[in-house]
Amino acid sequence: QVQLVQSGGGLVQAGGSLRLSCTASGGTFNVLAVSIFRQAPGKEREFVAGVNWNDAENYADSVSGRFTISRDNAKNTVYLQMTGLKSEDTAVYYCAARKFVASTTPNYQYWGQGTQVTVSS
Repeated sequence: QVQLVQSGGGLVQAGGSLRLSCTASGGTFNVLAVSIFRQAPGKEREFVAGVNWNDAENYADSVSGRFTISRDNAKNTVYLQMTGLKSEDTAVYYCAARKFVASTTPNYQYWGQGTQVTVSS
């Protein structure tokens, strides 16, 4: 059973940066694809970025060029570096894991607890 623990997030001004971390335990990390989703109040959960087991990355159009996802298999951790933050990035961010290849739909076995990101304008 894989457990995901998130850290990072918080309050930042528009144009600022934040880094989210998602650390896995209880499984074989290097076969996992890990993605970040977000959910704003009154909206559906949406895909933000994902990294496959082989380091291939995928991004939503809304964050491409501003966010970078990366993984450190030695630390069982995925990072989402967010730059150029906008007020519309405000949401609860969730990490999610499944085997091998990330999906842009929320078909994941394992989920983190979520962390709030608030961007003030």
